[in-house]
Amino acid sequence: MTNALSKLLETNDAILADGATGTNLFNMGLQSGDAPELWNVDSPDKIRALYKGWIDAGCDLFLTNTFGGTAARLKLHDAQNRVAELNRIGAELGRELADQAGRTVVVAGSVGPTGEIMEPVGSLTHSDAVEMFHEQAEAIKEGGADVLWVETISAPEEFRAAAEAFALADMPWCGTMSFDTAGRTMMGVTSADLAMIIETLPNPPIAFGANCGTGSSDILRTVLGFVAQGTERPLISKGNAGIPKYVNGSIHYDGTPDLMAQYAVMARDAGATIIGGCCGTMPVHLRKMREALDTIPRNTRPTLDQITQALGAFSSDSDGTEETGVQPERRGRRRRRA
Repeated sequence: MTNALSKLLETNDAILADGATGTNLFNMGLQSGDAPELWNVDSPDKIRALYKGWIDAGCDLFLTNTFGGTAARLKLHDAQNRVAELNRIGAELGRELADQAGRTVVVAGSVGPTGEIMEPVGSLTHSDAVEMFHEQAEAIKEGGADVLWVETISAPEEFRAAAEAFALADMPWCGTMSFDTAGRTMMGVTSADLAMIIETLPNPPIAFGANCGTGSSDILRTVLGFVAQGTERPLISKGNAGIPKYVNGSIHYDGTPDLMAQYAVMARDAGATIIGGCCGTMPVHLRKMREALDTIPRNTRPTLDQITQALGAFSSDSDGTEETGVQPERRGRRRRRA
């Protein structure tokens, strides 16, 4: 299979990824607790509309509606026997829309965590995790996705299981973890840890990075943490559109399109190449992000002070890497390059 993402990376300074699948589907009528993947079959026109929204906003890459497509996750909806069908169709709909775009748009097959805890802490074995991820990966591949994209992972064991499964499927891939606990994942992984994990994999990803988390400031600090490790692999930053707040009984994110545009440019300047949004990010945000990436010249790498001044305070004092002795540098302001 042609690696469309690697080709795009060769010719683009920054690649705009998509936004929030869940937020947008909830706005289309998805109910809390329902499985979005069932809509691939039951409401395909809404999934087409989701994908078309990303393409029309200027995205170079979008994720399929398959985040919860493992047997473990689908079992919660008595759909564990529909892994092949739901994932294949989710990818097929994406391929259909991407092929109609009139330009190169990468279809990335979304693979989320199983929702189970792996050994030795939990009961999910490595072999069972690999089997579940492999089943999903084969279906996404059959549906025509360009790459696989594991995201929102917390445990290194699960990340490694996904990587092994993707090798079995013979598919290129990308991977992100969610650093939402004082600069660490829920299972204690730091940005430095992930950068080192990547280099130990027999089949390293095309690109890696962070998604979701606790806001645009925090994810940029994590990106700087990756950069501090000296990695030469393309980095991914898919941050939430601000901070979630309850308004009239539902969750809303306070990140404006203008704030997300500023985040996109700072993510690029911090070292990220694939830049998108996560929870709360809508096409209106991405249009502004596209415009900013296309029109604002590259600047020097932002300092922590510049990040907080532009995007707001960090959610914690720590980025989680103190014990390694490697932290993003906090420097004074630099003058903007002409």
